[in-house]
Amino acid sequence: MATLALAWPLALTNLSQHALALTNAVILGWHSTEALAAATLGANLYYAVMAAPLGTAFAAAPMLAQARGQGRLAGGAGRGWVREMRRSARSGLWATLAVLLPSLLLLWFAEPVLLALGQAPGLAALAGEYLRAMMWGLIPFCGFVVLRGFLAAMERPGPALWIAVAGIGLNALLCPLLVFGWGGWAGFGVTGAGLASTLVDSLMLLGLLGLVARDRVLGRFRLLGRFWRPDPARLREVVRIGLPVAGSMLLEIGVFSAAAIVMGWFGAVAVAAHAVALQVAGMTFMVPLGIGQAATARVGLFVGEARPREAARAGWVAIGLGAGFMGLMALLLLAGAGPIARGFVGAAEATAREAAALGALLLTIAGLFQLADGVQAVAAGALRGLKDTRVPMLLAGFGYWGLGMPVGLLLAWPAGFGPQGIWLGLAAGLGAVAVLMLRRWRRMSGASLDRALPARA
Repeated sequence: MATLALAWPLALTNLSQHALALTNAVILGWHSTEALAAATLGANLYYAVMAAPLGTAFAAAPMLAQARGQGRLAGGAGRGWVREMRRSARSGLWATLAVLLPSLLLLWFAEPVLLALGQAPGLAALAGEYLRAMMWGLIPFCGFVVLRGFLAAMERPGPALWIAVAGIGLNALLCPLLVFGWGGWAGFGVTGAGLASTLVDSLMLLGLLGLVARDRVLGRFRLLGRFWRPDPARLREVVRIGLPVAGSMLLEIGVFSAAAIVMGWFGAVAVAAHAVALQVAGMTFMVPLGIGQAATARVGLFVGEARPREAARAGWVAIGLGAGFMGLMALLLLAGAGPIARGFVGAAEATAREAAALGALLLTIAGLFQLADGVQAVAAGALRGLKDTRVPMLLAGFGYWGLGMPVGLLLAWPAGFGPQGIWLGLAAGLGAVAVLMLRRWRRMSGASLDRALPARA
């Protein structure tokens, strides 16, 4: 049950963070269908661009977990493992900052990028405004992710959860105020939602740094002590692990972002419907993502302690938890697609009913791929605990882009399914990735891990 005890705060933290984006989507949907469509295009470009820095930030987690496992193997003697964890966290922050710079440059020029991708000028302009306000929050968000990996390795996920929950409340106040205004002030519209996200992300990072520094146990690691002194060897390890993780995330996020671009060719209604389905599917995904993060920590700890059988068991338990939860979510989406979709588009426009109807169809398809999405996310997290990231990236590339997107495009146009065809293709790609990731975990957690890390006598 240790995996479950670690997983549920991480999952709730992910849900809390996704709730920030969900709040923005609902508020902008009530503002106008065009605002929701523009923010969806902008957010999908944002998520595609953030894959590289976020993947680099995730790379620190297995390094931190294995370092702590080695400390437990030594009975906590000495301070070498404390120093190793501090250097791993700092190197994760350094590497993430380096990768962030080109990402921010691309987001600054989002409008011409979207125009080059064939989007309507009005939607591209609104999306560009949204991203120029939202992009600065990417820096503190990635720092928050590195610190969350440290807390997971320490099996102390609580502080990140409470900060994330506070962020939901703050965003629920700031976002409608900045979008709609107050009294005689008209607000900023779409730009206000981006400003709210940046402010909340910044305050969340500052809050988490404060909690870690004040904690009697966590504060002794002095994570930001001598931050200006990079560790070249540790940076190379972060890059070695992180680049494939970033590649995997880019392939997965990119296929959904590309789907949003394709939806733009069908018009604002299709983009808004895609936003509805993506927000709901993204919310359910946050739970197996958290379970996968717990698997990274638990597997990494056991690898550091040279306990291969326990590492394998922790991974399989996590996969079972993810599959069970997503099976329940599949039933929920299949049964309640219509009411869920109608809750997102409350603007008094004729197009709102069309967007809700199409969104319900896409949510039904999302229900079909819930189980596969959960399994692949947790299996990938367990593999990261072994620092196995390159092959999973290749498997993701085949599933999402070699199978999912081509099938979706064929179903959308030659087969005549339209927007639904794109989502059927996504379902096929996720199913393939789930099968491939399970096979990879079964191989890596079996005899090969036993040989690499013989159990202690």
